[in-house]
Amino acid sequence: MLKNTIIFRITYLEKYISIQLSIAMVLHMSSKEEVLNKLAEAVINGDAELAKSMAEEALKIGIEPWIAITKGLAAGMKVVGDKYEAKEYFLPEVLMSADAMYAGLDVLIPHLKAEEAGIRGKIVLGVVEGDIHDIGKNIVKAMLTAAGFEIIDAGRDVPVQKFVELVEKEGAHVLGMSTMMTPTLLSMKRVEEILKQKGLKDRVKTIIGGGTVTEEYKERIGSDAYGKDAVEAVDKVKMLIQSILAAAELVEKK
Repeated sequence: MLKNTIIFRITYLEKYISIQLSIAMVLHMSSKEEVLNKLAEAVINGDAELAKSMAEEALKIGIEPWIAITKGLAAGMKVVGDKYEAKEYFLPEVLMSADAMYAGLDVLIPHLKAEEAGIRGKIVLGVVEGDIHDIGKNIVKAMLTAAGFEIIDAGRDVPVQKFVELVEKEGAHVLGMSTMMTPTLLSMKRVEEILKQKGLKDRVKTIIGGGTVTEEYKERIGSDAYGKDAVEAVDKVKMLIQSILAAAELVEKK
């Protein structure tokens, strides 16, 4: 009788502990999800103080900086971009959201760890001549930095020739160009033309993106890749680097 009672109590205790652990895990997951949502919300509402505090909270509860950036700050910035395109947000709101994003990035970027086994390379990034919209470029820069790439930031309103000069000077593997405007699309085309004229397309891959850029335009001007958003741009850059390294390996074998 006593033995059965002890066995029953042990079984009951094990079940109780298991249930409590499950509840704790659910609460922990909910807490992480809530922090990510608040990071996105802070960017959408242009609340720099909230973005900073939520970024600190994310680190405190064990959210990887890369996740906090992609699932929190970048997710919020995507909503802002959509609202801007739909004319629900205007420049003042976008600038406030950008400030909030940067406040979060300032907390998270120092804690980013370059991927130990990732594919690395040197990338030149910039917004083409005639365009000063650099929010998307800065998000991509943060995410590529997190992925372990060396970034040469050319800034915004970058002249065509400067892109080419940086590619040559830095020995870049990838050149990334962005624009949010239709007239400035021609700058991308001109860069592609000069790279071909100089025989640089054999050693540097190009990726383009931004609100007015499309897959069809990429094909038309001869770019190597198109990223519809920051997350896709990072994946595409990795693929481009892989192709460069694979080609170099084949040359070495010959």
